[in-house]
Amino acid sequence: MIQLKEIFKSYNSGKNRFDALKGINLSFRNSEFAAILGPSGSGKTTLLNVIGGLDHYDKGDLIIDQISTKDYSDRDWDSYRNHTVGFIFQNYNLIPHQTILANVEMALTIAGISSKERKEKAAEALRRVGLADQMNRRPAQLSGGQMQRVAIARALVNNPSIILADEPTGALDSKTSVQVMELIKEVAKDHLVIMVTHNPELAEKYATRIITLKDGRITDDSNPVELKETAEQLTSRNMGHASMKLRTAFSLSFHNLWSKRKRTILTAFAGSIGIIGIALILSLSSGVNGYIASMEENMAYAYPLLVDTVSLDFTSALEDLDMLTTTPESDHVEVISFVDRIRTMLGTNDLSTFKSWLDSGNHDLTDYGIVEYMYSVQPQIYLEYGDSVRCVCPDSTLDATGLPLSSVDSSMFSSQISTNMFSCMPQHEELYKGTYEVKAGHWPENANECVLVLTGDGKIVDYLLYVLGMRDPAELDQMIQSFLHGEFKGSKKTETPVYNYSDFLGRSFKIVNSSDYYVYHGDSNLWIDNKGDPDYLMQLVKDGSDLEIVGVVKPMNQFGTGSLNAGICYPYSLLESTIQYASESRIVKEQLASPEVNVFTGLPFAEAGSVDRLNLGSMITVDMEKLREAIRLNEDALISAF
Repeated sequence: MIQLKEIFKSYNSGKNRFDALKGINLSFRNSEFAAILGPSGSGKTTLLNVIGGLDHYDKGDLIIDQISTKDYSDRDWDSYRNHTVGFIFQNYNLIPHQTILANVEMALTIAGISSKERKEKAAEALRRVGLADQMNRRPAQLSGGQMQRVAIARALVNNPSIILADEPTGALDSKTSVQVMELIKEVAKDHLVIMVTHNPELAEKYATRIITLKDGRITDDSNPVELKETAEQLTSRNMGHASMKLRTAFSLSFHNLWSKRKRTILTAFAGSIGIIGIALILSLSSGVNGYIASMEENMAYAYPLLVDTVSLDFTSALEDLDMLTTTPESDHVEVISFVDRIRTMLGTNDLSTFKSWLDSGNHDLTDYGIVEYMYSVQPQIYLEYGDSVRCVCPDSTLDATGLPLSSVDSSMFSSQISTNMFSCMPQHEELYKGTYEVKAGHWPENANECVLVLTGDGKIVDYLLYVLGMRDPAELDQMIQSFLHGEFKGSKKTETPVYNYSDFLGRSFKIVNSSDYYVYHGDSNLWIDNKGDPDYLMQLVKDGSDLEIVGVVKPMNQFGTGSLNAGICYPYSLLESTIQYASESRIVKEQLASPEVNVFTGLPFAEAGSVDRLNLGSMITVDMEKLREAIRLNEDALISAF
């Protein structure tokens, strides 16, 4: 038995609310043919959907054989519809590409019944409605009455206890309607059949009970159920389990696609065009973004961001272009604010505070690149050429011309302007190794190894040949002397030969530590610079460590100039060892121990520069007796000469 207790159902449409069912109290017997009549909008279809579980009520309770559905979940309602209710729709709702046998089987398929059992039960249901000879036909090959019979067979195949029919004869002619109604009447002998119809004549002729609805309320019931008061407790449980095997689901999906293969192929083709188009757009976008990122990376390699002690405001320089413009002559003298411009253009950076902030780690700069520190420290590098030695780093050869090119920072200007042919490589290898190709040899592996770095087009500056000893440095000295005496002729051009990569490998230099130039004199407790002593310097160079060229590298074409300066690049480890050696030297330790006293003069730094305070007599003593013995005058010979 099915019972409806105080069933309410309403619908909201924007701000409007429509009450479809208003407190329906109704009970049905296990086997009867109940017809629900009423005008349009009275709630007939809503009541049928609530009973069939197609729509959920707002208030009340639907009880089926003492099982309450008040707390049912969606899964419970699915099970209820699959095992308890069979539906007969006005428009049949048959699957057009399947046979009527497969249509009837569908309810059993969802219930997880085996294939053999499904076919037997579906065939029996079709025989029961008189379609045994039409099993392999498709719905389009049947008449309207036959399709409604298929719908009835599908509703009966799972042996439900409730059959719900929504206008089952609405699309049929009168003759076919009678046949269908006779069939439904036969079914109602052992099932509960609830039918919604607009035809009161069919209802009075075939139904055993007529229920009239108006405005969501029951206005008449021709054969109401008289309920006896019982103390039987209501239960809330699932009425079965609805499931479909994975293999069956795939099979149904495949047959559905295959039955509409032309449409499926066209849909897949159109979809593939869309997918390919989206993929092309994404690929193009990714390629452009990658190209931009690559260009940015290449620019960052070639032109790293440098923070120096002195900064130059180029914006202020551009704003002061009026210095270069001419103005009409006037009868007064104007002053160009050169000093003010210099003051606004130049600035200083507090690198100590900036480095402390970088070391603190309270930033995200490392997410965008590598932070390195550069120090104004250079190893003293010498070239042994014949019987002489020559300092090539730092190189002051051309300083005699009045142009201090040895102090030009080659990271700001090209190596064609600066005579400083040596530079330090970055500490992190990933900043340069991926942007250079090794033409010969290998990258430095030790502190006493270096590489020759070519320009982007694979060339070197001719001045580097003098540094390497591949040209006679004496020629360069002679050229400078000629220039200083006004005898230099700049029109003559030296023929430049072509070299192989192997010509540069194995060439070596000598490394001298700056602190070794100074010798301590115990008599005066002072340090003396012995760099001007040729014999001392020669021996110092001979005892120095070697620095050998082990590779020749060139920037890759896509990286332009590259991050290394063209010339000779030594590893960062050589710079570290130079600093470490200096910090452990005796002269540096003594200076650090007495920071206020100059170790070269023995005087405080505040007084060391004052000539008036320098007492040469305290530094030089003369032994007169020794002087007389060394110089003896022959007075007679001297007088005779005069």
